[in-house]
Amino acid sequence: MLDLYNLKKYKENNRIEAKKALGGLPVSLWETYSAFANTLGGIILLGVEERPDKSLHAVDLPDAEWMVCDFWEIINDKHKVSSNILTEDDVQIKTINGKHIIVINVPRAPRNCRPIYIGSDPMKGSYRRNGEGDYRCTQEQVLAMLRDADILAQDSKVIEYIDLSSLSTDALGRYRRKMLSDNLSALPDKDFVIKIGAAAFGDDGRRHPTAAGLLMFGNIIDIKRAFPDFHLRYEEYSGDRLNFRISSDTSEKCGCIFSFFFTVYNRLAKLIRFPYAVEKGDTPVHRALREAIANCLINADYYGRQGVIIVKRDSLITLSNPGGFRISIEKARDGGISDPRNPSLIRMFDLIGIGKNLGSGIPDIFRIWEQQGWNLPVIVEEFEPERTTLSLFLEPPELTDEQKSAIVDYLTDNISGTAEDIAEYLDVSLPSVSAELSRMLADDLLVCSGGRYRLKS
Repeated sequence: MLDLYNLKKYKENNRIEAKKALGGLPVSLWETYSAFANTLGGIILLGVEERPDKSLHAVDLPDAEWMVCDFWEIINDKHKVSSNILTEDDVQIKTINGKHIIVINVPRAPRNCRPIYIGSDPMKGSYRRNGEGDYRCTQEQVLAMLRDADILAQDSKVIEYIDLSSLSTDALGRYRRKMLSDNLSALPDKDFVIKIGAAAFGDDGRRHPTAAGLLMFGNIIDIKRAFPDFHLRYEEYSGDRLNFRISSDTSEKCGCIFSFFFTVYNRLAKLIRFPYAVEKGDTPVHRALREAIANCLINADYYGRQGVIIVKRDSLITLSNPGGFRISIEKARDGGISDPRNPSLIRMFDLIGIGKNLGSGIPDIFRIWEQQGWNLPVIVEEFEPERTTLSLFLEPPELTDEQKSAIVDYLTDNISGTAEDIAEYLDVSLPSVSAELSRMLADDLLVCSGGRYRLKS
């Protein structure tokens, strides 16, 4: 919430827009309404000006009540604005030091309402917001919002111009061997793919792959026929040096989602190192990593550009996919609410024991990372083009200079101590302390014997 009595401490940004509006409702108001609704939401302040130093100040609206009535009349006119997503509580008149302003809180529009646009043509009247202000959406961005607004999920559509020969028998065979249930094991492939949602009967009465089936098991040539921008890529780096790269365009080992998932996961599972005491084998981190890769693939918009890109660096894994979040990032972190882009892909992963807790995958990843004492994951949503990136840090937060000094003070006063003792004393995570103690050992500042650390004489 804005502190309206201290407006001068704020500046316009991607979530705040100020307009003097002394001559009535400005035309640009509706562009900002569209932009906020189609991006992350925001607050419009009428009767507020931006000074040369970029600070905001109230200027007093002469007839705020009339302007609010005019606002509601226009926003409810379908010929002028496509949809009204506001409630009465979202538009309020406030008095700041005797000056009247109007505060309009614009939430992010539900995905089935997007795009919010001005006039009758979404291609010409849809806007989005960035740090520099409102901008008209490209045709690609509008089409992406319209796809997400569709009641029929993208991946359930039947691809009638492609037949079942497009599905890789090798990928299907490996998938069937991983299934947790034997109920479908006796079915021939042509019936098996119907049962799991990888195929359906078309209007011609013949079996054809669904979008999900083609993406999950298809040959890359046939996938590209239906999804021209389809691309999956995985890279590994040491510093700035590229050590390994594999992509759907160059290798049959990861040409479809199923093959790509296990190629990437198996490599990452071997690369993850645990410098702290955790259980070996299939650890919670490994399970969270499977969830993260599956989430990236399941929630991708495969009509979008640039494709799915997963990168492993020294202590960082980034998973990036085309398409934005269909719910807010805050709700995704809280869990329990899910609006997946590709529910048929979810079912296919679920049948092999991956992504079973729909709606809890993101909260579980955050919880497990917190338990490890690592830096918490970061989710970033971009809009030019529309992409979502999850960053997973494989290291604990570094201690501050004050906390590092406190370790020396503790070992001076107590002669020696365990990592657990020092972590409790500093009230920070054990992994963070262990990492710093390892650095101090490497710098020849400490000695360690029997798990107890002391300053080197």
